[in-house]
Amino acid sequence: MSPPNSWPDGCKAAVSLTFDDGARSQLQEAVPRLDDAGLAGTFYLNPYRGEWETVADQWRQVGLNGHELGNHTTRHPCSCNYHFNDAFCLEKISLQEMADTIDAAQVALDQLHPEGRDKRSFCYPCYQSFVGAGANRQSYVPVVAERFRAARAGGERPNDPSITDLHCLMSYAAEGADADDLIGYAQTAAQDGAWAIYTFHGVGGDHLSVQAEAFSDLTRYLVDQRHRFWTASIIDVADHVHARRNA
Repeated sequence: MSPPNSWPDGCKAAVSLTFDDGARSQLQEAVPRLDDAGLAGTFYLNPYRGEWETVADQWRQVGLNGHELGNHTTRHPCSCNYHFNDAFCLEKISLQEMADTIDAAQVALDQLHPEGRDKRSFCYPCYQSFVGAGANRQSYVPVVAERFRAARAGGERPNDPSITDLHCLMSYAAEGADADDLIGYAQTAAQDGAWAIYTFHGVGGDHLSVQAEAFSDLTRYLVDQRHRFWTASIIDVADHVHARRNA
């Protein structure tokens, strides 16, 4: 694993709290709890999707509060098997079409929060990083790597900072998890000097939700254990890992 004391201030692990899809409960429940705890999160947004126009100003304030506003594309393409959008789904689109929806989101986010222009990572919709099918199936991780310093996908294990692919980071899907599950994942990372990344959608409501009190228990634990866990945005931890690798 990583060398001793690879995290700031001698912490045993890094933790990133990430949130997908710009769910309203994130504004109502997650952001206030993070702000009260003094913890920075990463919020992966889909500009122009859903109720974007009515909440964009609120998301700008989230960015100004010190949270990362990350790119989650404008159109959120997932596998055609999900039937979210049968006309624009991963098996049917090209690398260029994927690049276009990524770039459109980047333009919108840069306009919304120019202060975060150079501090933005990417998140793969539905944790999926391919386009095409069969012999024509190919990864779009290289498209992302050309544009971002870090990107988050899915996976059960915390990330080993010495070898993890910064453009396809693993993350723990937190929906339905209780406080013990959430805290246990951080403790697992601390045993190995690893980087624990959580993926939240709804918090206390909305889709794929986790109970608000379980989320609060996790934030309280991370605050109480600041000497063990460095909690920071995806881009800040990724930049730290990159700097360590190149030191």
